[in-house]
Amino acid sequence: VISGFGASLGATPDAIPNRLARGEPIDVIILATPGLDELTKQGKIEPGSRVDLVRSLIAMAVRNGTPKPDITTVEGLKRTLLQAKSIGSSDSASGVYLRTVLFPRLGVADQIKAKSKVIEAYERVGDALARGDIEIGFQQVSELKPVPGITIVAPLPEGAQQVTIFSAAIPKVAKNPDAAKRLIQFLS
Repeated sequence: VISGFGASLGATPDAIPNRLARGEPIDVIILATPGLDELTKQGKIEPGSRVDLVRSLIAMAVRNGTPKPDITTVEGLKRTLLQAKSIGSSDSASGVYLRTVLFPRLGVADQIKAKSKVIEAYERVGDALARGDIEIGFQQVSELKPVPGITIVAPLPEGAQQVTIFSAAIPKVAKNPDAAKRLIQFLS
């Protein structure tokens, strides 16, 4: 198996939808539901090939050795956002949700806009945290866990969390759909 990495959404060249649009030979894709739903609407996915694999939560992290804000409640999260000197989020599914849904719903979008930074998909939010480029960062737990130099504070609290389902599917451009189907069965 030869694997490659790319975001489920976003404008970066390595985002999965952009790679498919360029005609890259891909037999299996694994991405967040919003990205897969859009590719399905565009007719780029083999009908019936989708298999849900993972439930993923969004978490907040800080650089190692810095205080861990209390985000166990929505009010605590809101307070943390307002008090933070800088905030980072991904340009993919979790960051899109934060910037377009959660922050406006919390009533803080305008207040934190100037201190918020979108981390493009060529790196993880945790990398920017570890370097000290941002004070707090948000991304899928699975994207934060492997990053050295950071501490995961907690998943977003109930009332703020959005569970993202990551699914596998076979693109219509797959050169080996039978092997792709077997790989998806194995992963599931």
